[in-house]
Amino acid sequence: MPTAYKHMNDTWLEGQQERSDLVRSRMIVWRKQGSIVRLERPTRLGRARSLGYKAKQGYIVVRIKIGRGPRERPRPKMGRKPKRMGVSKFTPQKSRRWIAEERVGRKFPNLRVLNSYWIGSDHKWVWHEVILVDPDHAVIFNDPNINWICDSVQKGRENRGLTSAGKRSRGLRKKGRGAEKIRPSLGAKGNVGK
Repeated sequence: MPTAYKHMNDTWLEGQQERSDLVRSRMIVWRKQGSIVRLERPTRLGRARSLGYKAKQGYIVVRIKIGRGPRERPRPKMGRKPKRMGVSKFTPQKSRRWIAEERVGRKFPNLRVLNSYWIGSDHKWVWHEVILVDPDHAVIFNDPNINWICDSVQKGRENRGLTSAGKRSRGLRKKGRGAEKIRPSLGAKGNVGK
């Protein structure tokens, strides 16, 4: 049985595909704002709820804007052959959503990144909303469903690939045959650089 949040999510995606007037006017406002903006409430409520957001104290939602251009490495200053520059044909292993979570984590060091989701993109920018949790808030600390994030080992979880976006980029969505060398990590199995 589809829930109301499922219908809200489907309606949101249909509006994005049609590029309705509401979507276009929203992008115009977002482009003029800063890179990281704190919000009163989520733009995609259905998606936020499915990822753990609750409309209670201790939960914060932030919108972040990052560029869509080629993610090039800086060109080395010292001389070497062009093929040894390490600039061209380079694809970072992190998704833009993971990079967005890391930037938000640096902006709000006292909060924990719970999850994130895509909310829109145009020719130049892509926007995500990141759900943050305050581990020092009494409401969060006393809630048995979310107080696991108050543990000290959860600090900086977005930098270690422990969020949903990080696990996806690390290949942890795959299980079983063909994924034997993925866990516990690519570095632990000696696969880095091969």
